[in-house]
Amino acid sequence: MSEPRYSIGIDLGTTHCALSYVDFAGSDGEKTTQDVLPITQLTAPATIDDLPLLPSFLYLPHASELAPFDLGLPWTGARDFAVGEMARSRGAGTPIRLVSSAKSWLCHPGVDRRAAILPNDAPPEVSRVSPLETSIRYLTHLREAWDHGHPDAPFSEQEITVTIPASFDPAARELTAEAAQAAGYAGMTLLEEPQAALYSWIQKSGGQWRKQVRVGDIILVVDVGGGTTDLSLIAVIEREGNLELHRVAVGEHILLGGDNMDLALAHVVARKLAAQGTQPDPWQLRALTYACRAAKETLLTDAATDTVPLVVPSRGAKLIGGSIRTELTRAELTQTILEGFFPQVDSTARPVSRARAGLTQLGLPYAQDAAVTRHLAAFLGRQVAALAELSGLPNAQPEGASFLHPTAVLFNGGVFKSPLLVERILQTLNGWLAAEGAAPARLLEGADLDLAVARGAAYYGYVKRGQGVRIRGGIARAFYIAVESAMPAVPGLEPPIQALCVAPFGMEEGTDAELPAQEFGLVVGEPVHFRFFGSSVRRQDQVGTLLDYWSPEELQELDEIEATLPTEGRSPGEIVAVKLHARVTEAGTLELEAIPRGTGERWKVEFDVRGNAHA
Repeated sequence: MSEPRYSIGIDLGTTHCALSYVDFAGSDGEKTTQDVLPITQLTAPATIDDLPLLPSFLYLPHASELAPFDLGLPWTGARDFAVGEMARSRGAGTPIRLVSSAKSWLCHPGVDRRAAILPNDAPPEVSRVSPLETSIRYLTHLREAWDHGHPDAPFSEQEITVTIPASFDPAARELTAEAAQAAGYAGMTLLEEPQAALYSWIQKSGGQWRKQVRVGDIILVVDVGGGTTDLSLIAVIEREGNLELHRVAVGEHILLGGDNMDLALAHVVARKLAAQGTQPDPWQLRALTYACRAAKETLLTDAATDTVPLVVPSRGAKLIGGSIRTELTRAELTQTILEGFFPQVDSTARPVSRARAGLTQLGLPYAQDAAVTRHLAAFLGRQVAALAELSGLPNAQPEGASFLHPTAVLFNGGVFKSPLLVERILQTLNGWLAAEGAAPARLLEGADLDLAVARGAAYYGYVKRGQGVRIRGGIARAFYIAVESAMPAVPGLEPPIQALCVAPFGMEEGTDAELPAQEFGLVVGEPVHFRFFGSSVRRQDQVGTLLDYWSPEELQELDEIEATLPTEGRSPGEIVAVKLHARVTEAGTLELEAIPRGTGERWKVEFDVRGNAHA
């Protein structure tokens, strides 16, 4: 394969996808030649246009709904689905045939992400696809659009980086990598979205970023996307006279974002309609949610617009006469999002949990508390000691601080196109800092809220080749595997579990960690369960650390894997003595191998949801 000419960055977003690229030939040091690919896509039946973003929507039309070539693209003939702008606009009127939020479903551990479950509330006659297949179709479209526009530089020969939320657990990371590989992304690397946003800010500054940040800065990245809220902390330190950026903490997985806001706005409008004597049915409420999403984006991006009309079609025979017509106003948008999602709270505030009903619909596990500011307070409080072991950082947190004190804030995500929301978070955060005698955090200006993640991913691929400035940090959590203690059977008492650290916080991509000489018994030939834990606060644990007890705040249990390891000539149920070996792949996924004594065998137990293991 020829040497790559471009570094391509892919933002696989919940509501939009984007592709940016850096030309290696035209770049030098921190001065880069970078652009965004206009993505060829359907905007209406048999109508093709180039748009800067690919909406993350998949439409599955009825067999008789469209003509054979209405869904064709320049690089393909007839198709039975559409992705992008046409999918979004057509699906707003027929939501039972629209797949959305596939990225959120891809990281949902409560469902089979390879099963055809989307649209999740569609009637039986509607065909369905899996979250994994949906992601493959988005990624494939981006690859095909690139090859269509760059026949002289095939996608398969370029440096590829795909972004993921920092809060994605190993299973979701592995599934994203699998989707990318199935879409033809050879040699792909995963990058956390908040890091990509900061890379983009650095690249856009043209080398001037050093004038906005200084040694000792703690940069808080607040990334509110379509489906998730990601919180990260990046420290600016000095080593050998050079500024270095170190990612020191990421938040837990918070399924809270623009999707929640769209639903909240739909309920506001529905209550307004009910007061006027019109009660939307569940189908219309879903269509109203999609209409509110488009209206929200218009109001957030166009300061001159104060009202956006909404039209929700009827399902009956009188399609026009039965349509619901209303509007969403800027005042309703501001009140709903500002007070509902960004309330002013104290630094001691924590997300509120409520008692759940015994039965619930199968859907996405959204955060129970919609207040981003409460999740932010909890994150900073939990990470108060995150800087304790980071050398080269002067003026660390003051003694007695109840939360980690950021000194600068970088925003990412389309919702922050509203200056009111930026101002609300800064005002709330600086109120917390003032209460503890700290200086206010300053805003890092000039962020590209729509394209930062894709642009930052492309710049990262350039940085990996030894150019520009790199954010260091490795994996965002320490990972542990459960080890069952050997003990006599006692009625009503399960054997206690220990947690063995297999990958410490900050372990770099492309590195291996062979565990100490201690051997463990591995059951072969019959179904067994592997339990895994993650921790974003235990930074001192090293490979081989064995925990006898921990608090719920220290370790969170991840997906377990049911696997049957091959017997290879052994008896089913036999316990084989093995050593463990962990590796963080270049792509950013985590692998664990069990190596039996005295043989050349290696059993790979990946942190994924495949339900099997590989010899």
